[in-house]
Amino acid sequence: MARSPEPPAIRRLFPTELQVGDRLTEVTGEWEVTSRPYVSAAGKLTTVQVRKVGQPDVTEIRTWGTHERVSVRRAGGAEGSSR
Repeated sequence: MARSPEPPAIRRLFPTELQVGDRLTEVTGEWEVTSRPYVSAAGKLTTVQVRKVGQPDVTEIRTWGTHERVSVRRAGGAEGSSR
């Protein structure tokens, strides 16, 4: 009897912990992180580039306060599972 793979768990991370391939779901749809996050404004803002899943030509730049938490699905499984 084969087990179906479990869906990736939703995690709440600081924006500086985002990795390429993480997925964000919002009202506007599902977005995939395509670049490493970078910090600006003396470390108070974190910016990352994302693309819309299913529409690779639609990209945006998202900015969060570095202290905020972002809900993401990470498809890596064991990586960073110490939490």
